[in-house]
Amino acid sequence: MHFVNPLFLLGLIAIAIPIIVHLFNFRRFKKVFFTNVRFIEELQLKTQKQSKLKHLLVLLFRILAIASLVITFAQPYIPLADNRINPDARNAVSIYIDNSFSMEAAATKGNLLEEAKRKAKEVTDAFKPSDVFQLLTNDFEGSQQRWVSRDEFIDMLNDVKISSSSRIISEVVSRQKDMMNTAGTNNRSHFIISDFQKTVSDFDKLRQDSTASTFLIPLAGRKTNNVYIDSCWFESPLTQLSQLLTLQVRIQNKSEVNYEKVPLKLIVNGKQRALASFDCSSGESVIVPLSFTADTPGIKQAYLEILDYPVTFDDRFFISFTVGGQLPVLCISDKTENVYINALFSQDSAIRYESVTTRNIDYNILNKSSLIILNSLPDLPSGLIQELQKFLGQGGSILVFLAEKPDQTSWNQFLSPSSAGIFGALDTVKSKLNPIDTEMELFRDVFERVPDNMDLPLTYDHFRWTFSAQSGTEVLLQHENGDPFLLRNKSLKGNLYIFPFPLMPGYTNFMKHSLFVPVLYKIAMLSQIQPNLSYTIGQDEAIIVSDPGVPGDNIFRIRKESETAGFIPEVRPVNGQLHVFPHDQIKTAGNYFLSDAAKELSGLAFNYNRQESDLGFNSPEEIKLLTEKAGLANYYTLESAEKPVSMEITALNKGLRYWKLFLILTLLFFATEIAILRLWK
Repeated sequence: MHFVNPLFLLGLIAIAIPIIVHLFNFRRFKKVFFTNVRFIEELQLKTQKQSKLKHLLVLLFRILAIASLVITFAQPYIPLADNRINPDARNAVSIYIDNSFSMEAAATKGNLLEEAKRKAKEVTDAFKPSDVFQLLTNDFEGSQQRWVSRDEFIDMLNDVKISSSSRIISEVVSRQKDMMNTAGTNNRSHFIISDFQKTVSDFDKLRQDSTASTFLIPLAGRKTNNVYIDSCWFESPLTQLSQLLTLQVRIQNKSEVNYEKVPLKLIVNGKQRALASFDCSSGESVIVPLSFTADTPGIKQAYLEILDYPVTFDDRFFISFTVGGQLPVLCISDKTENVYINALFSQDSAIRYESVTTRNIDYNILNKSSLIILNSLPDLPSGLIQELQKFLGQGGSILVFLAEKPDQTSWNQFLSPSSAGIFGALDTVKSKLNPIDTEMELFRDVFERVPDNMDLPLTYDHFRWTFSAQSGTEVLLQHENGDPFLLRNKSLKGNLYIFPFPLMPGYTNFMKHSLFVPVLYKIAMLSQIQPNLSYTIGQDEAIIVSDPGVPGDNIFRIRKESETAGFIPEVRPVNGQLHVFPHDQIKTAGNYFLSDAAKELSGLAFNYNRQESDLGFNSPEEIKLLTEKAGLANYYTLESAEKPVSMEITALNKGLRYWKLFLILTLLFFATEIAILRLWK
């Protein structure tokens, strides 16, 4: 056993006081003589024995009472075997306060954020003024990456406010560990004060760290019903003028009640353009279509809106898109252009079509296309191979029609990185196409009804194609003999479509068949690299700028739609494109513009992280189970609802403390002494 104040044990000298009083108690019995003294002597002896026993018991309980009182002031404790906090050394203490939207929930005194700040203050009370502290919030600001004194830490607490950022537990612990490497001491303690939403409690991703102790302080988050807009997307990759556009909206119901007839509105450039209502069962999601027509071209700033109380931060979902943009398609031929491909794409207002030959190709225009068509190229120059592979790696699409006599070596060099396979011998047997699957992505929404005896295209000569099952290559259309008619490979980020025959009358009648237009047009539509409708605040996503009129040395600015001022983001040139990173400079959800010195390049939309929308919380018991399951031996859950956190931390510092027990014993010994004196006759 150890003592917090061992000098108080000198008070045990006071035990001598009752002993001295007992020894110097010279009280004498008065003798009375009688004629027959035999009975008197027996009575006198018996009375002396009882008196001595009574005095000895009183002396014993006085000694015990004084000893217990002295030990109480000395504060005895038994150190814990796994104690990780050394109160006598210099400690480095990192305290994380969850200041996400869920911490706006009501608590006993104010909201959960105010309670978290009080708990953080209580944590500092358990340490010495000479210890160093770090305050960490979801903002991960540069000002939080330093050690401060206890007084400065308390001053910083006043500036902590609700933030749009959301962090998972593994991110927080990683940031705390990085900061501990600069602490200059081995006495390291992490404190995490949060409501521990289930969506952020990824304890399974943490690893045991023997260099620091982590203390989890859960706050009582309340389960609240919430329905919110999760995401949305356009049914068609192109948004054309005067075209009926359908926006698919996913609604999530993270509550224990069913929602019925909830209105959903679409506001575009300040005007309501669509309205719908939806029903959503408890714990389920539903996709709601909203259809509208774009009557003017240009950048559209829009948002979706529902009404749901009390959680409102996720009731709006901002999006931005452009109407009237053209899909860039590039066709590369050997010597002469293909009249069928030209006729299909050159007159379409939705497509910006360009046809070149291998002799006059400008490699700089490749990465500005969505679809590149390789039309009957006998061989591929090495420079073109490198650019095409780079184009696929960026997510572009390539459509191949083989030449009459393709060069095996150069085509192998092009196809090998994607493992798309390779062509074999020429099959000169006339072959018909197998019946098509109208449910596949290529034919979805193309046919209303397919007759049983539908006339299908023919090939008179085609190259056989071989590929491995693990290559990621799939057969979209197939000959009756099992040979591929159209293949697609997705091994790289982009799509590689291959017709293993030339698009010439002597090889096929495909270009004159009714399937030719929908198949090639759908491939072009699917190749569209659609800009993100929205981005998430706190996630450092790259905004890709591929406008051919934007030089790389321009100064870009991002500003909110309703404001004139903005900020300059980081810009990185990547493979002919510009990647724009706003980093953490955007804190408020809404519509924004990306512009250079000359014009507005595109609209941007930023939304709050929907991770905060799922208001399910882990109880202290669940947290203990999660940490035990993850094997986190140095993680302690502090349940501080009834008493200050500082008391629990002090108990951990000092181990098992017994001063209260000795105080109770002191009172018990005094009470026993009084009872003996009063009741013993």
